Amino acid sequence: MTAQAIPLVDLQAQYRAIKHEILPAIERVLDGMALYLGPEQIAFEQEFAAYCATRHGVSVSNGTDALALALRACEIGPGDEVITVANTFIATVEAISMVGATPVFIDIDPDTYAMDWRLIERAITPHTKAILPVHLFGHPAEMGPILEIARAHGLRVIEDASQAHGAQYDGQPVGGIGDIGCFSLYCSKTLGAYGEAGVCVTGDDELAERMRMLRDHGSRRRYEHEVMGVNARMDELQAAVLRVKLPYLDTWNAARRTHAAAYAEQLRGLVETPVTRDWATHAYYVYVIQTSERDRVRAALAEQGIGTGVHYPIPLHLQPACARYGVTQGTLPITEAAAERILSLPMYAELTAEQIETVCGALARALTPVGARA
Repeated sequence: MTAQAIPLVDLQAQYRAIKHEILPAIERVLDGMALYLGPEQIAFEQEFAAYCATRHGVSVSNGTDALALALRACEIGPGDEVITVANTFIATVEAISMVGATPVFIDIDPDTYAMDWRLIERAITPHTKAILPVHLFGHPAEMGPILEIARAHGLRVIEDASQAHGAQYDGQPVGGIGDIGCFSLYCSKTLGAYGEAGVCVTGDDELAERMRMLRDHGSRRRYEHEVMGVNARMDELQAAVLRVKLPYLDTWNAARRTHAAAYAEQLRGLVETPVTRDWATHAYYVYVIQTSERDRVRAALAEQGIGTGVHYPIPLHLQPACARYGVTQGTLPITEAAAERILSLPMYAELTAEQIETVCGALARALTPVGARA
């Protein structure tokens, strides 16, 4: 065992650094007792929209609701198809299912793990209404050609930016590029609440108004309900926490990129390390390597007190919950091959150089056959 365990994510380290700001913010909310749709939530929406270089922010209860409300605001429902990917958290497809639409899976770029836009055209049918790229692990999908294809076919583009807060495509913040950008603000995200929260951003006034109505029981005015909505409001305590964290996001992301560079240097020649395209600014929500010995290596690191993750071991098209869509094994060969090899190493802004050296040393030992060690 290492002298001190190195977790995959260390939320306590972040909290200790900003505790002096977090506690007064929470106290401010409790003193005012405006617990939802209050001043903190309104201010956070404005601040996050500005951060994403767009006009509107619509705060919601979690990232899954963010995606579902975005789809509903775009009038996507039963009988419609949404082109997306299978190497993502199930919430991406849950949201499509929640509105009654059907996901159509395409394969990924083997280097970035994001949607391979070259496969979109052949997946379009008369039922296609939207493209839903996922900015996975913090690396943007290639939005330029995705938008061009969408415009040519009259399709909506909804970005799942839940792992890419602060990432950029060609200098543009993700989320504000398509029709709607959706962010999970789950506690472990690079911008995370203390529990569950989410937010949508858009430059479209009408879409923003629809989402605000839908999240609050289909109501613009109290007790007047224009449509069947949901209760998907962010609470004020989470908004207050997020407002404290948002000004730190760029600094935290810069630290993650520094850590990623250190990992890449020390792991060169040992494993496949992340690729960043010239047009991308990576946020490194997770640091994902590839190795053919993934499961054995993961067990060896665990014995040394080093936390790891697999994001994600079973692609969505092979999940029992998605069996009804009839996508069989072998259909998405790049996605399926990656799922057998990917491994997430510890990544958070507060990581130290010593911790990174410890992780890389343990990984090197795990990859070296016992008989070959000095």
